Amino acid sequence: MAEQKARLEWEINKKTSWLGTSLKELYQYKDLLFRLVRKEFLSSYQQTLLGPFWVLLQPILTVLTSLLIFHKIIGVSTEGIPPLLYYLAGITLWNLFSDIFLGTSVTFTQNVLVFNKVYFPRIIVPLSVVLLSGLRFLIQLLLFFAALTYYYLAGEVVVPLQTFLLAIPVILTTAGIALGAGLVFSIFTAKYRDFLGLLQIILRLLLFVCPIFYPMSIVPDKLKWIMNLNPLSAQFEVFRFAMLGKGQFTADQVLYSSVFMVVLLAGGMLLFNKTADRLVDVI
Repeated sequence: MAEQKARLEWEINKKTSWLGTSLKELYQYKDLLFRLVRKEFLSSYQQTLLGPFWVLLQPILTVLTSLLIFHKIIGVSTEGIPPLLYYLAGITLWNLFSDIFLGTSVTFTQNVLVFNKVYFPRIIVPLSVVLLSGLRFLIQLLLFFAALTYYYLAGEVVVPLQTFLLAIPVILTTAGIALGAGLVFSIFTAKYRDFLGLLQIILRLLLFVCPIFYPMSIVPDKLKWIMNLNPLSAQFEVFRFAMLGKGQFTADQVLYSSVFMVVLLAGGMLLFNKTADRLVDVI
């Protein structure tokens, strides 16, 4: 009996690890990860008139709408930065967050048929969403740099090259918060379908609670504590400071956002991996 047990290469049991899978196993499925990214990117723009140009059209239309409402009608200050450039910086980072958050929050509802038929580490699907959203973000970031170059050559802005690297931890923190929140909500959307509508409401409210179309400097002091509770607020301010040299934030706010991201991401991944297999059986 002991000899037969020693020959077993793997064993199926009722236990589910909080860690879900190992890094070694994830590496073995790297081809599947990249194929999922390629498949989703191509399928998103098949049978469309503009194809991948939609990646750029979304921020362009949002910026034009923001220019009309927040600059022309309301007259919100952009701290001396050209309004188009100011709004584009915030919208580019926001799109990264919203794409990852929405994409991961429907992991089970959109992949239940695949999960029921084929085994692979379930976390592969959310990771593919992160990579795909990151690819779209890089394309939109090129649009931002093109606009930044234009305004720099026109003498309307000064490019703070020495702070550009600060954008890297901002991007990673924002993506981490989006992934962690998306993993948590993916469990709720699998159990309760009306959570999909709630997600849209949350995103619309969060869009205006984040300093995307306005600077933190214009927020009244008595309301700033609400803004500071939002871990994304500091990220938008740091991102604009890194790219445009304008932003209001403190070290405590940045530390709070970073700790929030680590806790949320760790908790989301553990909860996702622990409940993934059971959820597939009840959807």
